[in-house]
Amino acid sequence: MYFCQRNNTFYSFMKRICFVVDSIFSIGGVQRVTAVIAKDLAKDYDVSIVTFDKSELQDTTLYNLKEASITYRFVSYPRISKINNYICKAYSWWYLKIQPQAKWCSDLYAHSSFPSELQNTLLAELKQGQYDVIIGVHAPLAARLATLKKHLPETKCIGWLHNSYEALFGEKSHYYIGVKRRRHYIYQFRKLDNVVVLCKDDAKRFTTFDDKFVPSVIYNPLTLKQGKSSNGTSKRFLTIGRFTPLHKGIDLLIEACHLFSQRNQEWCLDIVGEGKEENTFRNLIARYHLEDRITIHPFTNNIQEYYSNAQIYVLSSRWEGMPLVLVEAMAHGLPIVTSDLPVSKEIMGDFGMYFENGNIEDLAQKLEEATHIDWQAKSKEALSIAQRFDIKNIIKQWKELIE
Repeated sequence: MYFCQRNNTFYSFMKRICFVVDSIFSIGGVQRVTAVIAKDLAKDYDVSIVTFDKSELQDTTLYNLKEASITYRFVSYPRISKINNYICKAYSWWYLKIQPQAKWCSDLYAHSSFPSELQNTLLAELKQGQYDVIIGVHAPLAARLATLKKHLPETKCIGWLHNSYEALFGEKSHYYIGVKRRRHYIYQFRKLDNVVVLCKDDAKRFTTFDDKFVPSVIYNPLTLKQGKSSNGTSKRFLTIGRFTPLHKGIDLLIEACHLFSQRNQEWCLDIVGEGKEENTFRNLIARYHLEDRITIHPFTNNIQEYYSNAQIYVLSSRWEGMPLVLVEAMAHGLPIVTSDLPVSKEIMGDFGMYFENGNIEDLAQKLEEATHIDWQAKSKEALSIAQRFDIKNIIKQWKELIE
């Protein structure tokens, strides 16, 4: 809330906050977290979401968006002229081939990868809202917001990154950004008023690469209303995630379950998720004759039921920004077996049961060890850790950043 004086009378105004997202009306962790943060901020601010979703897909029942007073704006980019498209592609190719160090080369690449027709469309949309704060969600949109920053001098512009530094910029980056674009993205991020990352390890990596770039760290909140706590007697492992190549490491988990099942005849695994890799996973399950031990379930609005009925949660991901499923699982009292990702260790400390990332044999061993833990003690600790990620704690940090 801020005030202005006119004719000796004070008028109060709610600050205008805008989230720019690729999509809000689709299923995904980023969409869910954005919705939760936007809904809570809408209690004290005038909140808008600019999305590239098609307007006919609008469904405010998704993530209970209907509970909040939020304005939705739908943007679609125009086609790029053939000449401009050719010039932009030629420079982009040269930049990635040569990888020049100069900042002005990065600025040119920012324009070649975000042609003027697209810039003008998004800029016009953002200017009409007269926003006090604009938040670009995900690295690519944060970089595009940085390109437009000079045209929005009175607006606080924030980038909100949802993938880990390693996943975005590491030598084995699994996204199109990769190591070749790392310097460029960091140059551009420095134009923003702030950049939010999801863990301290990522902030440290950015600062180590460029000591002039110091991001803020705000964890994602628990976005799920808890169901009943697990009673720890089901002898069921659980993993939840979208079926995308490599990311969630579900292939590793099935392989590990094959090794585990040779020593243990009781425990089962529930996999909840959907995606293009489902047939690959089903074929792997069939190859090891584990159809009676591993079950794949589709996504559901009542995901709490799976947490409540599980005994151990398993995160086999090869990379993560901030795995909300860990917080959700702990909020239901579940102990955790997880790959030794820096963000997992940061969230859970000594609580987690860690295996070497990508090591199937080590994962199988940790599954075996998890069946012999003091479950009640672990469950109590899980519930305590989950409380740190309550929305009230997280939204306070967002408000401090906005103000």
